[in-house]
Amino acid sequence: MTQPTPAPLQTALRLAGLGLPVLPLRQDKTPVGNCPTCAGSACGDRPHMKAAGPCQCPAPCHGWAAATTDPHVLTSPAWARAWQRAGAVAYHPGGAGLTVVDLDTPGAVAWARQTLPATTTVATTRGEHWIYQGATRSVNGVRPGVDLKSTMAYARWRGPGTGTMTTLPDAVRALAVKKPAPVRPVLAAVVPAPAGGGGCRHRSPAYLERGIAMAEQRITAADSAIHHTVYRTFLAVLSVHGRCGCLTETHVERLFTAAQAKGESLRHCTTAWTNARTALGV
Repeated sequence: MTQPTPAPLQTALRLAGLGLPVLPLRQDKTPVGNCPTCAGSACGDRPHMKAAGPCQCPAPCHGWAAATTDPHVLTSPAWARAWQRAGAVAYHPGGAGLTVVDLDTPGAVAWARQTLPATTTVATTRGEHWIYQGATRSVNGVRPGVDLKSTMAYARWRGPGTGTMTTLPDAVRALAVKKPAPVRPVLAAVVPAPAGGGGCRHRSPAYLERGIAMAEQRITAADSAIHHTVYRTFLAVLSVHGRCGCLTETHVERLFTAAQAKGESLRHCTTAWTNARTALGV
């Protein structure tokens, strides 16, 4: 007997036909979590994320990055369980060349009506979504109660809304411009170096120094796939010095500093280091 198509999947297929990349949301309205293979970005993430990687997971992992317009993917066995458990549908605005101005308070809605050109408007539980033609950066908290959802983000589908969609105004693009951050020291590493089990078999501080310097250079030279590069570099360092006890907190901090200078967060650094240690059993 043929199983009925879940309502969220029906909606998703209709939206995909209109060119909106879609994905299922769980009952709590969050994206489906990554599978064990992809936990902690161990897979290198999906190819169309900021840090491109080798992930070929058929399941809807990685939140917005899994959004697709391909009906064969949406109806595949790998996505079936997610649709059966889905409570809503989300879409990737940037993937469709759109920007959603998410207005979460009455004050934010009032500001938009006074400041921004009219466009397609969708009512939400807390305010409104104003949808414009044109993509930009996704930034939360650009104003009190105002988030921008476009590239590298998802928005919950709440219906087609009302009004005619207009071009993304300069006033919204200006909100997405990243303000220069105050100068501050790089966050220090918060994970320990492996305790080790004896002296370094290389018996040469210069060898260790050269290895750390090469690792820093490898991270610094990465122009893409920074998540994957950081993880593989940490893995390489630990494979040589993870058990001998010669790595110090200073060495680990140097690696974290190089990664953070390339835009990695402290959380991603910590996760990559922990995953590398776990993979090698050190």
